Amino acid sequence: MSSSFSHLEDKGRHIRTTDVSAKAATGRHAVARTLMQVSPGLFKELSENSELRSSVFTTAKTAGVMALKKTGELIPLCHPLSIEKAEIIITSDFPHFIRIECSVSLNAKTGAEMEALTGASVCALTIYDMCKSADKHILILKTGLYRKSGGKSGDIYNPQLEWDDKS
Repeated sequence: MSSSFSHLEDKGRHIRTTDVSAKAATGRHAVARTLMQVSPGLFKELSENSELRSSVFTTAKTAGVMALKKTGELIPLCHPLSIEKAEIIITSDFPHFIRIECSVSLNAKTGAEMEALTGASVCALTIYDMCKSADKHILILKTGLYRKSGGKSGDIYNPQLEWDDKS
């Protein structure tokens, strides 16, 4: 098994958490992004009804933060981490799209990417859950690690997750 699969050993027959015992704690920061597409009707309703938008987005942000703090419980091989800063920003300024950005910062031997991805994903799922009765065709189009810094692999940037007028 390739050594690039840190959770597998012995040709993939055994799984394990990554051994971080010899690593030093360093500052780590990760940002994940999710893009959702909603119907024109739902988009209009969320845009024009600030109370509705606030209720949906506040609930979704809260769910995302709660989830990212429990990543080590949700993803079997993730280490439990102490999050020092987390923020979720939701925008819906381009017709029919909702954009979610989740950023996580901490000082640890590992982490931040999975926590940011979990936060963004659960935030999107919460929006879906709260809006599914009004729109049966909501799509969660893409979720990914937008950027990260710190740790052994250093800085990472994914230009495919840039926001543009087409997404």
